[in-house]
Amino acid sequence: GEGDAATAPRLLTALGVAADRMILENKSRNTYENAVFTKELVTPKPGETWLLVTSAFHMPRAKALFDKAGFATVPWPVDYRTSGREGVGLFRDNPADSLQATTMAIREWIGLFAYWLSGRIDQPFPGG
Repeated sequence: GEGDAATAPRLLTALGVAADRMILENKSRNTYENAVFTKELVTPKPGETWLLVTSAFHMPRAKALFDKAGFATVPWPVDYRTSGREGVGLFRDNPADSLQATTMAIREWIGLFAYWLSGRIDQPFPGG
């Protein structure tokens, strides 16, 4: 499918952000590369605070990587994947959706652990 680098400018334009205010990073293949390449593009300076917008399920890994790359970030999680109902409800309402959610969660935990083992983040399971 289409990547974030192609989707983001259309969304930002629709939200009223002028094209000359956008700096787009389109070389990365993963979150680690996105943090590294974004740092090269914008060169964060001491005292600056950066708003980090990503899916809520992906925020711990993204925040850890961008912080390690030298950004002082404030997390802005979006795209919450909940039904709004109490309880977990795994496999009761829609087993396929439950398996997809479980797969996404496992992928994030593996990503966090792998990035910690490789030294790309400082903690295997960073907190808020």
